[in-house]
Amino acid sequence: MPTNATNWDNCLEVASITDVGMRRSNNQDSHVVLLAADNSAWESRGHMFVVADGMGAHAAGELASRLAADGITHHYYKYPQLSPPEAIARAIRDTNDEIHRRGEANSEFHNMGTTCSCLLLLPQGALAAHVGDSRVYRARGNRLQQLTFDHSLVWEMRAAGQIKGSGSGIPRNVITRSLGPNAIVKPDVEGPFRVQVGDRFLVCSDGLMARVEDEEIGLVLAVLPTEEAAQFLVDLTNVRGGPDNSTLIVTHVTAELGDKGKRFAPLVVGGEMKPETRIHPALWFIFSASLLVAVGLLLTDLTLFGAIAGTIAALTASVIAFQSTNKKDADGGIALSEGRRLGQAPYLDIDCSPKQATVTALVESVKSQVAMGTDIAPGTRWDRVKTCLDEALEKSKSGEFVESFQLTHVALRIMLNKS
Repeated sequence: MPTNATNWDNCLEVASITDVGMRRSNNQDSHVVLLAADNSAWESRGHMFVVADGMGAHAAGELASRLAADGITHHYYKYPQLSPPEAIARAIRDTNDEIHRRGEANSEFHNMGTTCSCLLLLPQGALAAHVGDSRVYRARGNRLQQLTFDHSLVWEMRAAGQIKGSGSGIPRNVITRSLGPNAIVKPDVEGPFRVQVGDRFLVCSDGLMARVEDEEIGLVLAVLPTEEAAQFLVDLTNVRGGPDNSTLIVTHVTAELGDKGKRFAPLVVGGEMKPETRIHPALWFIFSASLLVAVGLLLTDLTLFGAIAGTIAALTASVIAFQSTNKKDADGGIALSEGRRLGQAPYLDIDCSPKQATVTALVESVKSQVAMGTDIAPGTRWDRVKTCLDEALEKSKSGEFVESFQLTHVALRIMLNKS
């Protein structure tokens, strides 16, 4: 069942659910919601949300994910001298050390592993840190953004230019990075991203994405209240087969986080982790072209024109060098200010505006499960399911999208024998 919480200043709505799914006998997912206890904790460490998806035979996956969820939250607070982005990266690495040692010490847990995705809500913005293919999303208005890069074979090959399109022929469950199997792991840290009232963040395991499309996730987050949205997504996953455990945390920012009038120093990272510097491709083109022209002209004794081209190349190189220079703070760290961020997110940015066509398509997809005639749960009242879905379609046609989703959710609950 969902669990609800609010932060110390009543600025958040949080719903978290973990579900074993329809085909698994045990749940290898773990999650933690750790809200700041007071203003001091909020300003220094913020609110923390973690989802981990374990892998391994017997109870190894369960152990790995629990060690990750508990270990990351513990180690994050263990390094007050580090800034939040450095502390979360250190916490993930320390936790990997622990999981790896446990796996090496016991043959039953050998090669156990887990993904982890962490969301930090701080006065300076939102940070995402992760290893594996669990995800962090942000829904703002009618747009959905994915703030994490999947450490999966499909995503890595696409990023390397080895595949185009969906990569449907490549197994989606092959991940390239996880906590535990290897002694060393490199976590990705993204952000900080500005937080606005109305933003919704979703941290989830890949059991959800196995049966629910990104467009549907964005649509549900845009239309339904926090708790209903969380339960709807899990129920939709299970009605569509629920092949894996599903765990998710939905966080809705309902008011300004902290003191709106107070200015906070920017987050700072040291030399270990530097923000990605984006150099415009045109600058590299101008530099390369002018350098080649200068060399060519000098070889043909056109020294004046060669000198001019060389000067252009030198000036362009100076601009590139200036843009590549990281701004230092008083302690020698790198200030993440003026739009400077770690990582390259968002990796997905799509429009999920509630429209008759998109809402109707989702309802019809549920109706197709009914048409298949498969008993998801024994004793299902199919007459009630069909009535709810027919009414949901009528509501969609009249633009009453919230009501349409609510009726669809009633149908889902009946199909799962939970209503």
